Amino acid sequence: MRKIRNLTGPGVTDEFGIGGTDLGVMTTAPDGRLVAVFGDTFERAGVGGSGWRSPVVLFGDPATVRTGIVWTGSTGRGRYAEQALPYRHDSIIRGRRVGTVIPTDVITIGGTMYLHVMVCAGIGRVHWTEIHRSTDNGESWTRTGANWPGDHHGGLFQMLTWEPGDDGYVYCFSTGFQRDKGLLLHRVPAELITEPGAWRGWGFRRGAWAWGNPPTVALTGAYGELCLRRVENRWLLCLFDAGDYRVDVLSLAHPTSNLYEVPRTTVLRGTAWHEENHATGRVAQLYGSYIVPGSTLDDLHLVISQWNTGRNWPYRAMQFAGALPREAR
Repeated sequence: MRKIRNLTGPGVTDEFGIGGTDLGVMTTAPDGRLVAVFGDTFERAGVGGSGWRSPVVLFGDPATVRTGIVWTGSTGRGRYAEQALPYRHDSIIRGRRVGTVIPTDVITIGGTMYLHVMVCAGIGRVHWTEIHRSTDNGESWTRTGANWPGDHHGGLFQMLTWEPGDDGYVYCFSTGFQRDKGLLLHRVPAELITEPGAWRGWGFRRGAWAWGNPPTVALTGAYGELCLRRVENRWLLCLFDAGDYRVDVLSLAHPTSNLYEVPRTTVLRGTAWHEENHATGRVAQLYGSYIVPGSTLDDLHLVISQWNTGRNWPYRAMQFAGALPREAR
């Protein structure tokens, strides 16, 4: 993959009060705009300082995807991207000290958008997860009441990605927030997405896989951020493979496909800072891997994050693009 442009940072998102931020899960709003949800955000180019909020939402012009997404607005008053959810960092919520709330994925079903977030004590420490809803194209969000404890399914239901199918179900892969766990698969009727009791796992019991069994790890490994999207005739599962320090794309006929046998393409590789080359897909301290709406198999666009934890800059989201190989079609 090749780098298209920086999506956040100085000279790009200053007008929105965004100097440093990461993630950038994306969907298309009912009104056709791109909606990107970012994580911990600060006014200066780095981590820390004034203007700490998470998550924040930016709106983009879908016509600009090919050449580099152009942001057209944000949540909040004026151009400043305000925090999309009503809480205070490092405050007590439901009897627990909450450091921050981090988005994992956002989708659109009909005229409603759904945002899944992790309510965290800190990085890798999840109190619980919950779903928020927007009925005004991502301009405002409200709690749905759907939530799960951080140790649900042994801690493998913290960081998730989801995508509606043509069969009335939303399919979801999930893992932990510690980047040391494999993947579980779930599904839920689209109209019951905010009913935790309606979710069903994909599990192996008595010699066969079936829905409704306790979920079985569908792919072993050490994974971080995930993104499941239907692109043309395939289900693409893009993931940050923390164990192998790279971003991979799995090409599935269906979410229940055997993940050990489907085509798997490494599209970006992690590297040391002095060896990185964005033109050849070598990115230092990379993570995140979110598919941009409007992508095709020949022109797949991803939002990738980068954080120099030693110097605290770069701390930004970037857009990369490339074609999947023939065997992944």
